[in-house]
Amino acid sequence: MHNIIDTAVEAGSFKTLAAAVTAAGLVDTLNGADVKISTEGGVKLNGTSTVTKTDIECTNGVIHVIDTVILPA
Repeated sequence: MHNIIDTAVEAGSFKTLAAAVTAAGLVDTLNGADVKISTEGGVKLNGTSTVTKTDIECTNGVIHVIDTVILPA
């Protein structure tokens, strides 16, 4: 099992995300901001992003694919 970045790169569809996270120095640390999760009409984050794939297990967490980028406020 790989960590989140290795899993994202290996999947092939997250290369831009992995490069951006690595370039920004976020591989080891995240900002810790809260995310609002709703289950009405599917699983939504912050009212706008929809979860499209779930439970991709990694050594340092779990990936859930969403259809938009969530930016810190």
